[in-house]
Amino acid sequence: MSRLLRAKNLVAPALVAGVAGGSLYYMYKPRNIPGYEGPVVPPPIFGADGTFKLPRFPQIKSRDQQIADLKKSNSGNKEDEYDVLVIGAGATGAGVALDAATRGLKVAVVERDDFSSGTSSKSTKLVHGGVRYLEKAVWNLDWAQYELVREALKERKYFLKTAPHLSSWLPIMLPLDKWWKVPYYWAGTKFYDFLAGSEGIESSYFLTKSKAIDAFPMLKQTDLVGALVYYDGAHNDSRMNVSIGMTAALYGATVVNHMEVTGLQKGPDGKLCGASLKDVIPERDGNESTPFNIKAKCIINCTGPFTDSIRKMDDQDCKEIVAPASGVHVILPGYYSPGKMGLIDPSTSDGRVIFFLPWQGNTIAGTTDEPATVTKNPLPDEKSIQWILNEISHYLSPDINVRRGDVLAAWSGLRPLVRDPKAKNTESLVRNHLIDISPSGLITCAGGKWTTYRQMAEECVDAAVKEFNLPVKPIAHPPLISGTEHVEDEAVLDGSCQTHRVRLIGAHGFSRTLFIHLIQHFGVETEVAKHLTESYGDRAWTVASLCKATDKRFPAKGERIAQLYPFVDGEIRYAVRHEMAQTAVDVLARRTRLAFLNAQAALEALPKVIDIMGEELKWDAKRKEVEWKETVAYLESMGLPQPMLTTTRQQVEKGKLDWSNSLEWKMYSRHDKPVDEKERSEQAEIAEVAGTHR
Repeated sequence: MSRLLRAKNLVAPALVAGVAGGSLYYMYKPRNIPGYEGPVVPPPIFGADGTFKLPRFPQIKSRDQQIADLKKSNSGNKEDEYDVLVIGAGATGAGVALDAATRGLKVAVVERDDFSSGTSSKSTKLVHGGVRYLEKAVWNLDWAQYELVREALKERKYFLKTAPHLSSWLPIMLPLDKWWKVPYYWAGTKFYDFLAGSEGIESSYFLTKSKAIDAFPMLKQTDLVGALVYYDGAHNDSRMNVSIGMTAALYGATVVNHMEVTGLQKGPDGKLCGASLKDVIPERDGNESTPFNIKAKCIINCTGPFTDSIRKMDDQDCKEIVAPASGVHVILPGYYSPGKMGLIDPSTSDGRVIFFLPWQGNTIAGTTDEPATVTKNPLPDEKSIQWILNEISHYLSPDINVRRGDVLAAWSGLRPLVRDPKAKNTESLVRNHLIDISPSGLITCAGGKWTTYRQMAEECVDAAVKEFNLPVKPIAHPPLISGTEHVEDEAVLDGSCQTHRVRLIGAHGFSRTLFIHLIQHFGVETEVAKHLTESYGDRAWTVASLCKATDKRFPAKGERIAQLYPFVDGEIRYAVRHEMAQTAVDVLARRTRLAFLNAQAALEALPKVIDIMGEELKWDAKRKEVEWKETVAYLESMGLPQPMLTTTRQQVEKGKLDWSNSLEWKMYSRHDKPVDEKERSEQAEIAEVAGTHR
């Protein structure tokens, strides 16, 4: 009997120990971190004969060849007709093109401006499930919101798996000013970890006040009791978008930027059967552009904030469904935040969430959420900029003066919130995304967010295949994106959706140590080598090879286009030859990110960018002048100060820019009155007298 009692007494402690041990194991177990695996393709090495062979990667067709393919679809031969025409090459449109192409469909995607020229380049740069969305789901018992968070957490892992060079894990700190908030937010972040499950990386954790200040020295210490740190993803949004588009092109899609849809064509049955297109690039050269028609079985509208303009081409009387909201972000110098940790304020003065994150060596802060009208390049308003600066100042140490002149760039992105035209309440906004098919067959895919672009594309292509009975098929001979036939992707291209496994261009040979090989072979600076590998993956070999020699001991290659940033001349050549860059804005804003990081630095780099692109694309003086004027006008939407908008190229090249009216010029001690000789003599006498009395 006594043995039985002793056994019963041991059950409870054993159970507690088991649960505690299991929890500890789950929190601290070794994990295979997505994005930190070794390269699928090892870096090149010197052969036995002493030669060094650079990787040989497949190339996409030139823009002219792709335009010829578009025109061929109207030949009258059914085999030349496209299965799918995608309008818009932002994240969603490029994602749809890649999904459809990897299912064996004949696909074309056209974009009026450039890849990621709209909303997709103006995000907060996060790949996240949304801690705030989860909080709302729990408190409002909102199952749809809960499912949205789960879906986003699943997609977050795919980013790091398919593009590890362009995405990474980022710890985000949540400062706490009341002790009662510790268990509340601890439970919330742990639930976030639990939902992520195998899609997660590290578990969230609590930091004491001293540890929080050590990790984030800029924090205000007053009322700080500690902080919670959780993990989410971050990425380089426009480079991700360009990579998706170029990967789709390698899988056989026809991908053309700066190609405007001027009208939709319908057959005798009233169903859509094609579109009218116009190449806008000849007009920049002063030439006339002749519209032409293409044929496609299915047309998909992925134009974000401009969704309704395409819908009205289909049906002039359709009701508008987009309710655009403006999100303003600002860029501050890198010293405003630690290089490897962000910060979130879940409850600002007006109840919105604000992020404060390291990005590309600087600090990004935002965002706002205000109703807006649809324009091509919306300007960031001063009220929103001041609101962001005011909110972040509440979290920073009082001795840090958050100055308006520290804003290096600012922009406004239009978030395309949408209403469901078939819902009973057509005024209510859709929670995540919408896929709608009009009576004539126009498929519209709108809403959503960057994190779920792949899921949106999958559902959109599923709907297209079902509606139009499109002939998906296996791809027997997929392109050798890795540059070698000895490597196979995990993706089984059997006609089903495989975009969660298809590695993007640059991913195969990427590793966290690839930059070392680049330095040792080309002699590029460490900062430049890291930037190239984290922006281009294994294609950094090609980019570095396109850099000109410097005639210096070190660096041997790579001439910076902006003194304070790691962007180099080879990137401009690569953008033109391999990424279809056609304008200076394409390079400054979407291939490199200089315009987003520092608008004035982008202005100073503009002459070099125009000259290199001019060599590559055979621009004349008139075209170069067009590029100058249009790029300076674009930089206004990136926060370029008003006095700089009339700057000429000659002023930049001769170093005669007038900074005297800029906020930045007036902030520094160079404007202190110089001490003249008389004052210096008097100060010396005072010091001597003071020394004598001491």
